Amino acid sequence: MKLHDVRTYKSAEPLPRENQLAWKLAAVATDRVPVPPDVTEMIGNRILDNAAVAAASLARGPVRSARAQALGHRSERGAPIFGLAEGGKVSPEWAAWANGVAVRELDFHDTFLAAEYSHPGDNIPPILAVAQSLGCDGAALVRGLAAGYEIQVDLVKGICLHEHKIDHIAHLGPSAAGGIGALLGLSTEVTYQAIGQALHTTTTTRQSRKGEISSWKAYAPAFAGKMAIEAVDRAMRGEGAPAPAYEGEDGFIAWLLSGPGHVYQVPLPEPGEAKRAILDTYTKEYSAEYQSQALIDLAKRMGPKVGDLSQVERIVIQTSHHTHYVIGTGANDPQKLDPRASRETLDHSIMYIFAVALQDGGWHHVKSYAPERAGRPDTIDLWHKITTEEDPAWTARYHAKGADKAFGGKVIITLKGGRQIVDELAVADAHPAGTRPFARPDYIGKFRTLAEGVIAPAEQDRFIALVERLPELTADEVAHLSFVVSPDTLGPATPPGIF
Repeated sequence: MKLHDVRTYKSAEPLPRENQLAWKLAAVATDRVPVPPDVTEMIGNRILDNAAVAAASLARGPVRSARAQALGHRSERGAPIFGLAEGGKVSPEWAAWANGVAVRELDFHDTFLAAEYSHPGDNIPPILAVAQSLGCDGAALVRGLAAGYEIQVDLVKGICLHEHKIDHIAHLGPSAAGGIGALLGLSTEVTYQAIGQALHTTTTTRQSRKGEISSWKAYAPAFAGKMAIEAVDRAMRGEGAPAPAYEGEDGFIAWLLSGPGHVYQVPLPEPGEAKRAILDTYTKEYSAEYQSQALIDLAKRMGPKVGDLSQVERIVIQTSHHTHYVIGTGANDPQKLDPRASRETLDHSIMYIFAVALQDGGWHHVKSYAPERAGRPDTIDLWHKITTEEDPAWTARYHAKGADKAFGGKVIITLKGGRQIVDELAVADAHPAGTRPFARPDYIGKFRTLAEGVIAPAEQDRFIALVERLPELTADEVAHLSFVVSPDTLGPATPPGIF
């Protein structure tokens, strides 16, 4: 890997195209290096992971709305929508839209945290949709997904967006565009233009994850994927992008990030170096914000030590800056303590999550968010006794590299008699450095668990069998890398719209 300095350049200060970050990203995407077997294995794991969480969300309102919108754009030369039979093919950007919302709705798929936050699995719906629409085989799909993950992870390592209140999909648009460029074997020039366009059209604010968090939280990544497909389509037709996309005097860094005086450092593979970034990422065992994963495991461990939870006087969670200010009391969001809050808001309240996990000894993607669960008087009482504090040591571990990197915290439970129960956990049990890291059988188990009652067992078997042969799949088999469910599991029709 090589660190690349990225800064603002005045218009009178020429910046050769090959020195622009968008070009460097495109060069990484279009470098046709072999994909290592362990990377291929993990790509298959994440395809299973995405399908699992999509299956569990098919009947939810935002997913039904996205699906209905997509069905207004049917195309014989299209891609399938999760859950629908062969006749449900739609134009690839709309398939990416519908499937992207299904994947993101429960906030239950993979994650990568560094300078910025991300869910790199959001690259899969747009890249897969293009592969299915244009007849790409499994080897091409693997190549495209390896590139998409590489670009997103490298951008997340090098450029912080959230400190400037820019949403993390600003890294997803360029990564999905680069992944599609790799999938299709496009030139560096075309891929460069697509990446620049994708950045320009997917830069939005973080209000989608603040205050009253709405269903747009699930739609935002699907929007980025849809925009990436459209950007690639335009670039393939010869259309260009604003340039320099990142470094321009009136561009991304100068006005939306740290300004003309700041230098970012983005790590990228050298020419000929394998794209291995997906191996730095990790999935969720529980359907909750990633920083809560270790704390749910910790709550499960601490609950039996506490015993009678009515004796709890207060609970303090000492954790990283991110956990405290984004999902903790440091966010100063009253909605995070409101039992009437949306599922999306409760998913971003570590106070609620820790209270329920402490009471229930676990976490469920539906039951733990049910209004009646959030409204239980004993839960509200315990929930409101929990506060968070930033601990510089945990913040340092959040930003550390290698084995020191951690996303957990220390919990101090004070009982009414004054006795304290203290414990800490650095990473979730399912994390690659945890006590039981996820491997292929765990991904299959997660898929079967979330697909139960939604996808028939035989259809589950068919989908798993395709993933097991991923790099060997023919174009026709890639086209069927989806799943079909009974129409009665899709939920009621949505109100009519424009499409």
